[in-house]
Amino acid sequence: MYKVFIENTSLHIVESKDFIPKDVLVIFEGDIELVKVSLFQSLKSVDNHLPIYIVSSSPESTFSKLFEDFDCIEAAGGIVKRKDSFLFIKRNGKWDIPKGKLEKGENSEVAAVREIEEECGISGHVIENMIGITYHTYEYKRKPVIKKTYWYELKYDGIKQTFPQIEEGITKVKWFKLDQISKVKKCTYLSILEVIATYFERK
Repeated sequence: MYKVFIENTSLHIVESKDFIPKDVLVIFEGDIELVKVSLFQSLKSVDNHLPIYIVSSSPESTFSKLFEDFDCIEAAGGIVKRKDSFLFIKRNGKWDIPKGKLEKGENSEVAAVREIEEECGISGHVIENMIGITYHTYEYKRKPVIKKTYWYELKYDGIKQTFPQIEEGITKVKWFKLDQISKVKKCTYLSILEVIATYFERK
């Protein structure tokens, strides 16, 4: 199964219709160009906040064909824990998890540590586990982009002070306690909500 976040909608590409929940839009496999038209018409509709499911005998193939005209970017980042607090950033007016693009020849773990250091001004944080992978789309210089992001959970024992990377649009870096995470969830993205849910379900 593939799950892609497009605007305020989640797109699911699945093999079987048996486990599709209620109150979603369903597109059945057919000519890929017709599927594309049906998909993007649905995204522009009044109900475009509903999850969309594409039923396909080959989700991997359908995923590749649907996004073949998109530029592909890989990124990495993660949730950093210090004592009983968790690190989030505010970027472009919304709460986010520090992350950034992989550099040439760089693996996702190295990139996650580096990006968190650059965006938050901390050092000495170490990866403990992987949270998961998300896909989301956006437009950059009038070109459609699909971003694959590797998410990690990290531990940090250093000082609490942080330094937001202003040139990257980051206006605030803040430590949140568990009972404050709801503030983040009220002002963030669907893909970030997914990462938060996966991370804290394990805790």
